[in-house]
Parts: sequence; C-alpha cells; structure tokens
Amino acid sequence: MKAVIQRVTRASVRVDDQLVGEIERGVLVLLGVMKGDGERQVLKLARDVATFRIFPDGQRPMHLSLLDLNLAALVVSQFTLAADGRKGRRPSFDKAAPPDLARPLVERFVAELRELGVPVSTGRFQAMMRVELVNDGPATFVLETPAVPGEGPR
Repeated sequence: MKAVIQRVTRASVRVDDQLVGEIERGVLVLLGVMKGDGERQVLKLARDVATFRIFPDGQRPMHLSLLDLNLAALVVSQFTLAADGRKGRRPSFDKAAPPDLARPLVERFVAELRELGVPVSTGRFQAMMRVELVNDGPATFVLETPAVPGEGPR
C-alpha cells in the first residue's frame, strides 16, 4: 500500500459537484492499493498515518501526530499511485489491485483509522473526484507498506 499524506488546514472532495467529504485541520490521505496487499499492510499503514509526527508543538516543527491533536483525515482512494512510468509516455497500472480487491482494503483502512481514534471523512471509491486542499507547510509525505510475497489477496 502507498499513501501520499498532505498536512492540511482544510480539505474537501466533491463528486458531480456534490460535497462528499471534508475536514478542517488534519491530513489528506491519497491511498493506493497494490496487488498483494492485505490486512497486514492495512493495519500497519493506518497505524503509521495515525501516529506520524508531522504537526508542530510550538517548539519543534514536526513533533505531534493526528492522535496527539485529535485531528481528522480525509481518505481518498487513488489507484494512480500504482503507476509505473518507466516505459514509454503512458503509465502502466499493472501493480494496482483490481477494484474488487482494493475496495474492501480501502474500507478496512478507514475503519482502522477510526478504531485508532482518528475522525475520518472519505471520497467515493471509483468516482471521478475533485479534491481541494490547503497544504499546510507545504508538508507532503509518502508512506509505503510493501506487500509480502505470498501474502494478501491477488
């Protein structure tokens, strides 16, 4: 699994001009599910996102987490994070998990964040979404939990 995490002062997502999710201060999580990902990757990445210390504490610029500050996450599934652009001029998405395998893992990721105590808003799986954000910093990070060969759905 791969997550691009952006520290935000606010973020929202719309589908067909309808607001489907929004948060104030927190993080926007663009979440990509790869072939071979499973429960282990979901649980680790959710814990990593919830406890990643990227917020200032008044003395240090990056010392507190979402959980420390009771901040929210806006989770938006994004299969394009699986893109491989090494050949030609068109990306390959061969590494992306198919939708029937990715959807339950995205839902499980959201559920795990909530179980950890993070308020979560979401986009809509497989929809054309318009995401707006005010990046705070800017501060953007990439977290990955690689699939273990032989584990997870295929």
